[in-house]
Amino acid sequence: MKVARFDNGRIGLVVDAGLIDISDIAGAGTGEWPDTASLRLIRDFAALRPQLELAAQTRQAVPLDSVRLETPVPWPSKVIAYPVNYHAHGKEMGAGYRAKNQGFFLKPPSSVSGPADAIELPLVPGREVHHEAELGIIIGKQCRDLAPENWREAVFGYACLMDMVVRGREERVFRKAYDTFCPVGPWIVTADEIDRPDQLSMKLWVNGELRQAANTRDLVLDIPGMVATASAVMTLYPGDIIATGTPEGVGPVVDGDLVRIVIDQVGEMNLRVIQGSRGATEVFADAYVPPIVKQELTDR
Repeated sequence: MKVARFDNGRIGLVVDAGLIDISDIAGAGTGEWPDTASLRLIRDFAALRPQLELAAQTRQAVPLDSVRLETPVPWPSKVIAYPVNYHAHGKEMGAGYRAKNQGFFLKPPSSVSGPADAIELPLVPGREVHHEAELGIIIGKQCRDLAPENWREAVFGYACLMDMVVRGREERVFRKAYDTFCPVGPWIVTADEIDRPDQLSMKLWVNGELRQAANTRDLVLDIPGMVATASAVMTLYPGDIIATGTPEGVGPVVDGDLVRIVIDQVGEMNLRVIQGSRGATEVFADAYVPPIVKQELTDR
């Protein structure tokens, strides 16, 4: 199934004919705050599945372009992100470490945005903001200390994700924490729809120029390892998001750019970039010197 959120917190299933509203089954109401209906749906999905399948077969769908899609998980308890999880990206950034020996960092839930939201660049003159295409893993159950071989029982599904960042040497979380710096969507594809998440092609374009292209088979720390590592440290909850890392080809975006991310079997997001008037801070008062120089890749 493809589970979407739309029009101020309603929840639906994406089918060939469009979108089927299942807000009543999910217990979702417009304007709910905090909007945790999608978290409850993920938690209770197995029990609700017969009702959802019946709704998909019997209810009338509306065209997708008649609704405004929103991020499918607006209130995750945490976003867990693995840095430098593709060797080629590590080389282009001059990083000597990899996700296997570095661990993860956390992005704030407030950085999560949706497929119809613009990426708002903060007012940080002298700095570049870079795109990072990633596969997002949505956790489906509460768990702790999960063995790598049991990783599938923790995964609810997958989504496209972008991890935006202000380039610099300051604290990583600080540079990745701005609002709209974690677009997730356009929906969640449930795990049963994807047999080989370790064989997914992922691409990102800026204004039609291909910037990033990779396959999840090239991950340094694989999906079982990421789930196990995160659950070794902390309890995972339904709706938690794992950002699996970005491949080579990261680069700057500026006001007016259109960023497109496509992941096979998962979906596509097209995100407009706008220059905001907020976000100025003395932390970024100095220009980033020296500029990032990508290293020559000798073994791809």
